Amino acid sequence: MNDRRDVYIVDGSRTPQLKARGKPGPFSASDLAVSAGRALLTRHRFDLGELDEVIIGCVMPSEDEANIGRVIALRLGVPQRVPAWTVQRNCASGMQSIDSAYQNIANGQADLILAGGVEAMSRAPLLYNSKMVNWMAELMQAKTFGQKLKTFTRFRLGHLKPVIALLRGLTDPVVGLNMGQTAENIAANFGITRKQMDSFAVDSHHRLAAAHTAGYLEEIEPIYDGGGKFYDHDDGVRPESSVEKLAKLRPVFDRKYGSVTAGNSAQVTDGAAMLLLASEDAVKKYQLPVLAKIVDTQWAGLDPAVMGMGPVHAMSPIMERHQLATEDIDYWEINEAFATQVLGCVEAWKDKAYCKTHLGKDQAYGEIPRERLNVDGGGVSLGHPVGASGARIVLHLAKLLQRENARRGMASLCIGGGQGGAMLIEKAENNFTQSEVA
Repeated sequence: MNDRRDVYIVDGSRTPQLKARGKPGPFSASDLAVSAGRALLTRHRFDLGELDEVIIGCVMPSEDEANIGRVIALRLGVPQRVPAWTVQRNCASGMQSIDSAYQNIANGQADLILAGGVEAMSRAPLLYNSKMVNWMAELMQAKTFGQKLKTFTRFRLGHLKPVIALLRGLTDPVVGLNMGQTAENIAANFGITRKQMDSFAVDSHHRLAAAHTAGYLEEIEPIYDGGGKFYDHDDGVRPESSVEKLAKLRPVFDRKYGSVTAGNSAQVTDGAAMLLLASEDAVKKYQLPVLAKIVDTQWAGLDPAVMGMGPVHAMSPIMERHQLATEDIDYWEINEAFATQVLGCVEAWKDKAYCKTHLGKDQAYGEIPRERLNVDGGGVSLGHPVGASGARIVLHLAKLLQRENARRGMASLCIGGGQGGAMLIEKAENNFTQSEVA
């Protein structure tokens, strides 16, 4: 471990996160990533051929975006000789891309990498069901007019019932639960009430609205569609949100007994976040700024039925390796897949029984202060484009540490299928680059 090199987050940009509104959004996934990536790369003076690779997290690229990482790289003008690839770890795909870049730079295999994540959830496909696919296959195989006519007679209206890829993708095939049902499990396990969920959701909207007003989200780059319309903010934010208004919404996933609603769940959105990672050698060579240093990463597995607890299981080993207490972390970003999911993680973190049973600790970690957690809102207010969120929270946390002149931050996500991911970063200074360049 001693010969591993330091890895720095140099800079980053993201698009506004645009709420899905019942039809395909104005941008493809690669459109979004190219927009964020172009804004990022044009701020720096190195030739794009100096990149060692491009790594992109994405869950649902379109049929025209196979290995979307390569598509994005070429569209950005990255030379053909620079390899590019795509990673998929469900909700943490964007964080996985950063971790993959981090490992390659730390191990000395690369010096400069463009990494990030993207998702155009509004463009998730509608698929033919298996009956329709089999019927079409039979029709294609029919040779004579009589065979084709016989096949036509076997067509039924039920063949036209589509498979909604987004809903299927948000359902765990092993335990047979969709993500909202796993959130209901967490609410039941920790006694989290509907009012607590709605209060958290309202707070998320108010925090995001305040961050927009204060100009804190400087990482957002406006994006223009083909008609000249521009988008410059996360358009799912509802500053007027209130607990009273959210209380009128009906539960979505357990209509009879549940508490998880569309209002206290992450919004379905389109968005991209791109980051530039570099070794110290590259920082000095290209006179790059630095936002933060990546200190450690961790991936964890757990019961898919309570996948939302993943952040707790991923953050704990990092805390132990670095002998950190909760108060040693200045700011926390826990992706808001559901309000109850974040609330459950907070409860587990301070619950001695949970920490002993599931994390092997004799004592609980303690309270994560709400004023240090998701201070500028999260997925409930700005959405959770699954391939992008992991990159977004790392980028925003790095910006936050600089803004508040704070030392350490922890970013974490739950992952569909029963996993968690976490990344510890520290604020970095430019001092060593200035001395080397002088």
